Amino acid sequence: MDFTVNMSARYRAGLVWFRRDLRTADHAALYHALCQCARVYCVFVFDRTILDALPRTDLRVDFIRSAVEVLDTDLRTLCGHPEGGLIVRQGAAVEEIPALASTLAVDAVFANHDDEPDALARDAQVRTALAATRQAFHTSKDHVIFERSEILTQGGTPYSVFTPYKNAWLRKIDAFYLSAYPVERYAQALAPRPTEACNPIPSLQALGFSCAPRLPVRLPTGSQGAQRLFDEFLTRVEHYGSTRDFPALKGPSYLGPHLRFGTISIRALARTAHALAQAGNPGASIWRDELIWRDFYFQVLHHHPHVVQRSFKPAYDAIAWESGPAAEHLFEAWCHGRTGYPLVDAAMAQINQTGYMHNRLRMVTASFLCKHLGLDWRWGERYFAQKLNDFDLAANNGGWQWASSSGCDAQPYFRIFNPVLQSRKFDPQGRFIRRYLPALSNLPDAALHAPWLASAATLQAAGVVLGHSYPAPIVDHDQARQRTLQRYGVVKER
Repeated sequence: MDFTVNMSARYRAGLVWFRRDLRTADHAALYHALCQCARVYCVFVFDRTILDALPRTDLRVDFIRSAVEVLDTDLRTLCGHPEGGLIVRQGAAVEEIPALASTLAVDAVFANHDDEPDALARDAQVRTALAATRQAFHTSKDHVIFERSEILTQGGTPYSVFTPYKNAWLRKIDAFYLSAYPVERYAQALAPRPTEACNPIPSLQALGFSCAPRLPVRLPTGSQGAQRLFDEFLTRVEHYGSTRDFPALKGPSYLGPHLRFGTISIRALARTAHALAQAGNPGASIWRDELIWRDFYFQVLHHHPHVVQRSFKPAYDAIAWESGPAAEHLFEAWCHGRTGYPLVDAAMAQINQTGYMHNRLRMVTASFLCKHLGLDWRWGERYFAQKLNDFDLAANNGGWQWASSSGCDAQPYFRIFNPVLQSRKFDPQGRFIRRYLPALSNLPDAALHAPWLASAATLQAAGVVLGHSYPAPIVDHDQARQRTLQRYGVVKER
């Protein structure tokens, strides 16, 4: 492709700032920049404001870096110029973006929306800095199908119950909202990078991070990795409804990190899910609902930013959670998978070892923290935020408030998951538990879900010593349930 200049463009030059959208295909900000600018440069910033707060072994940094490498390659291919590709910076984005915009003498910076509070504050700072030099800052919807106030009740208020929101979503959806942005059609506006901007992508070590530990299964990265996962998932999506709750089965799509970092378009996923659902595919219909839940939680965060610190339902802030050294001890046991409940402990081993946790188990472990241990949901929310490769503030917050009964359309406070029954129902042969808790691997299926109920002979034959090779339960389910009903009584009385 020869680089040509579109003299009728609105701007002489523009800069696309990639953030949580690490792909070239169906990319809103890139499309708008290419259509409006004669020359378009692209940048990604390894934001030290974010990186410096992460542990040095954070798996997400490796995932992002790999995705940036693929993005750079894809941009070079689109540009068709030897010096095409991605400009990469390392520093505080609020400083790097205005500085680069000035160096390149662009008229406008283009980016996609990020509605997390810290991101909104960052973008406000960048907008102000760019305005001071008469440079525009344009942002676009890209990470959801419907955002902010695009779906409201007939009274003009945001939805707080999922099913009516879903019905409104389904009434509004059409080809316009699911159409892809034809980026390739306008790729001739991509400009070669200035010589001084042709720096290599920094290594993981140069970013200050250690090599990722060897995982049982490495998550495919970049846009190609996302597409491979999606293609594979489509071969089994019909059975999604019957497999998604069983952690030992290959039920989920495993696309969470790719959605979080935008290595695949949400429109591509929703377009396929919607078409299959309309054609009568039962699994695709359920999976489409999960994508709608994602939109739902983003609009909750937009309209109710207080949920980041407080309960969506204010009455639930009156709950007196456990505190002090005893509570901290319980929390440590939960974090490190030492609760004595095998399904809970195996789930925590999974997240600690891989950065992933099965969705059913996110509900079980969250309920256990709040309603068995009596600990504040915010403790667990923060822990998941540190560990999950697919951490997204809106969904993580929404999930934790759902489990604690304090959020939008949450489970009733008196619904308390019994981890033993959950284990017997969703991991009946104990395949998942044995994978992550090898100390229990020799127990028969009947004893695996509640080892403390097994006979001494059964434990001895399996080499299990409660309190030594595996912990005894740190809480009794029936007693915990009664304490939870009392704890939540303050809400019921209001």
